[in-house]
Amino acid sequence: MLPLDYERSQDRDIIVRDRFDGFRREFLRTLVTPEVIEEHRRSPLGQHSERLERLLIYFRQRPLDERYAVKAVEPFRKYQVVRLSGHRGTSPRVVDEAIYASANDAWHGLFLHCIRDLLET
Repeated sequence: MLPLDYERSQDRDIIVRDRFDGFRREFLRTLVTPEVIEEHRRSPLGQHSERLERLLIYFRQRPLDERYAVKAVEPFRKYQVVRLSGHRGTSPRVVDEAIYASANDAWHGLFLHCIRDLLET
């Protein structure tokens, strides 16, 4: 059984959604393998295996303040991974100082941040 913070809300919908999300995250952690990470590194965009596609769908459905994005520091030359604020008018913040030479490398860096978040929570 996953620990839930029931004092946070008495709204049953929120409690059920949190429980579902916990079970979903637990399942998705089993899908993270070196093969899936390598598959994403080789081709961050396009058609993927079912395992990788499930992970990507989950990451795309996260609340806006939990998502990452790729920022072009210098178009076609330098890219960074940023975390969205989730609030209109608030700029995304840089998550690390890594500079990627291609957009595909940056997309893979973004994926690794998402994987790390999934495995740590």
